[in-house]
Amino acid sequence: MASYVKKDNTFEQAEPLSRECPHCGAHAQLIPTATPSFEAIRSAQPRQVGIAFRCAACNEPRFGRAAVRSIDTVRVELSSNIIEVERSRQRFPYNYLPPAVERIFREALQCYSADCYNAFASMCRRTVHAAVTDLGSNARLQLFELYKEVVEIGSIDEPTAQMLETVLFGTDGPVPEIGPDHAAVLIEMIKDMAYQCYVRTAKLRAAMKMRRYFAEEHSGKITSLDRHRAETA
Repeated sequence: MASYVKKDNTFEQAEPLSRECPHCGAHAQLIPTATPSFEAIRSAQPRQVGIAFRCAACNEPRFGRAAVRSIDTVRVELSSNIIEVERSRQRFPYNYLPPAVERIFREALQCYSADCYNAFASMCRRTVHAAVTDLGSNARLQLFELYKEVVEIGSIDEPTAQMLETVLFGTDGPVPEIGPDHAAVLIEMIKDMAYQCYVRTAKLRAAMKMRRYFAEEHSGKITSLDRHRAETA
């Protein structure tokens, strides 16, 4: 469905546009606030134009560009595929990661958000190395087992699995080049591996510690019948 800039400079969308907001995280409607001039487009004949929106959830500005499909005497037709200038950030509970791992992993996710897929792949390998250094000698095997689990659960095809295994665990050569399709799988894989190693572990240990604390407190307050009799004898 296309969008249109009409001769009187009104902007018409065939249907509302909604995206995830990089500021508030809500999947909210983008409301146009500044649209290109009809006469300016006819005069300049650009291939793309810029549009300013605001997020319906938080009112923060959002910016995008759209390809110009056609120009006639009464309106300009724009592509419905609005390319956002500011991409949504990948979200992760970084506070569970040690500083050395967090720094590398955060940069890896930033590379993915910027569509720098080969840089993203390189940073994923560095993330694995940082985690192995932090967790100890058995961590490489642990991470590899998590990788295999994701491959099985996600039903990842063999060529893709082999490519991503080389990206994450290869040591003999450079990181293979990847494209959007491989990156889309790798982003979920590396996030799951980091979550299982650090977030799940920390949450489980905290929950067990709390359970033990309350169990000990509870048992300490209860006096058994035999103990009560001994104390009153």
